[in-house]
Amino acid sequence: MIEPTLPLTSYELIADYLTRLDGSPGVYRMLDAESRVLYVGKARSLKSRVASYARPQGHSARISRMISETTSMMFLTTKTETEALLLEQNLIKQLKPKYNVLLRDDKSFPNILVSLEHGFPQIKKHRGAKKEKGNYYGPFASAGAVNRTLAQLQRFFLLRDCSDSQFESRSRPCLQYQIKRCCAPCVGYVKADEYATLVRDAERFLGGKSTHIQVELAKDMQAASENMEFERAAALRDRIKAMTQVQSSQGINPQGVPEADVIALHMEAGQACVQVFFIRGNQNWGNRDYYPRIVGDVSTTEVMQAFVGQFYSDREPPRMVLLSDKIEDPDLMADALAGKLGRRVEIAVPMRGEKLELVAGAKRNARESLARRMSETASQIKLLKGLAVAFDLSEPPRRIEVYDNSHIQGTNAVGGMIVVGPEGMIKSQYRKFNIKGNDITPGDDFGMMKEVLGRRFKRLLKEDPDRKSEAWPDLLLIDGGAGQVSAVQNIMHEWGVDDIAMIGVAKGVDRGAGKEEFYRTGKPVMALRHNDPVLYFVQRLRDEAHRFAIGTHRAKRAKANMKNPLDDIDGIGPKRKKALLSHFGSAKAVTRANLVDLMAVDGVSDAMAEIIYSYFQP
Repeated sequence: MIEPTLPLTSYELIADYLTRLDGSPGVYRMLDAESRVLYVGKARSLKSRVASYARPQGHSARISRMISETTSMMFLTTKTETEALLLEQNLIKQLKPKYNVLLRDDKSFPNILVSLEHGFPQIKKHRGAKKEKGNYYGPFASAGAVNRTLAQLQRFFLLRDCSDSQFESRSRPCLQYQIKRCCAPCVGYVKADEYATLVRDAERFLGGKSTHIQVELAKDMQAASENMEFERAAALRDRIKAMTQVQSSQGINPQGVPEADVIALHMEAGQACVQVFFIRGNQNWGNRDYYPRIVGDVSTTEVMQAFVGQFYSDREPPRMVLLSDKIEDPDLMADALAGKLGRRVEIAVPMRGEKLELVAGAKRNARESLARRMSETASQIKLLKGLAVAFDLSEPPRRIEVYDNSHIQGTNAVGGMIVVGPEGMIKSQYRKFNIKGNDITPGDDFGMMKEVLGRRFKRLLKEDPDRKSEAWPDLLLIDGGAGQVSAVQNIMHEWGVDDIAMIGVAKGVDRGAGKEEFYRTGKPVMALRHNDPVLYFVQRLRDEAHRFAIGTHRAKRAKANMKNPLDDIDGIGPKRKKALLSHFGSAKAVTRANLVDLMAVDGVSDAMAEIIYSYFQP
């Protein structure tokens, strides 16, 4: 009689891998029965790390639960442990494993760019890859922080913020000159060397050398006064006064920390908040809070280690990183960050002095931010429970998607989707849809909604056909009545997702506030009492979707209005476009130019001139 082979336990399965592993550094992945990644980790020695999982004792509840769900593992060896650390963080961000600490906000930060592609450099906000030639200053915590700094720079140094094409086409000063925010280099009111001095001072200000600038400005003011150039002396006096006011209002700027990121962590009730302050040029350039996803009984050391690794996986680190809590491998992390920056990076947990005060301030902000978030989450969960009761849902929804369309007589039509969950509006999940259907009659809201929902479900089914990820909604809110609900129901039935709850929100017969009517498939029209908190909640969601859709539509319409006709001509790139605008002064003048004048433009061949002429004069 042959004894039946019993299935291996998770510990035995993991131990079986030990015979095929050596002491090389690398990254390992733990997978469940459906090949979903449960955990990604790195190890100095893969064999030693895997051996620790093969022992049934000595694990926390979270690790024990993770091991019990593991049915297979994957391994990738690396040359060094530093390479393993970098690969681990990239895989965590890509795969989003269940048991890893996960940074859920990966938005890029804005910078200030002093462009050097023009004789009179432009100063502007920049976000994304640093491809344009110039000097970059940042990161700033938000677009608002950048805008405030740019406003200060324009007050102090009178630098232009207009585009190169606007600069070339000016024949008289713009409003910025009239309100003393620009020195009007576009019309020759300032010489190139004088403008270069202003640019140099602005860059020194961004580098934290404002005191030196004030000393030099004071000397220039005194010299101008002695030479009886009283108007120039008054202008310099105003610049010194403005800079002094800014310095006095920024009392939290550190004196002994020229460049650092200050990262503080606070954990409470199974949730975490990480506060990051950006110090550049001895100035505080704002802060941002993050709420990493944590599972079970993780330590502050593990959360901080994961956050730092993921935070800098696609960002340039500063020279110094100040932490509120220790990380597991500070030297290894410093080596990894130094490899990205190209110079030494210091990671420290300060114990005294100004650095400790900076960390303590960030820690206080993290604690207060988490308290506010937990309070808001409790209120949100209560509203979601009330929503489930009001509309006979089986359980409170974890993810609500709200849809709306926006257009003007069918032009520049867009669809907007906002997402709401127990933690409030999830703005990183908002999506916009440019209406592409050629068979849709202009102004056909039903057709637009069908296209938006069709594209949404098509993508969801492609990315997660088993419907197991958190990207699938529990409830759809549609701005509209019976017609919109019927159109959406048809598209949901077509894609086989008609088991998702859906509600149409209409404004009622007299469209009065608080008299909304709610439409559901196969059920009578209903309304909520006037003072019901759930009614206010649904109104807020609908208004947010409306705001997002209208904002997207306006941006699309503004882009269409500002579109340059030269952009539609094959062979016209940025350089030729710039040459044409510089030569003729405006795109409109190019459209009216004759063939001989087009041939006279530098960088435009005779053949290209004929193409341009034929495009505008068919």
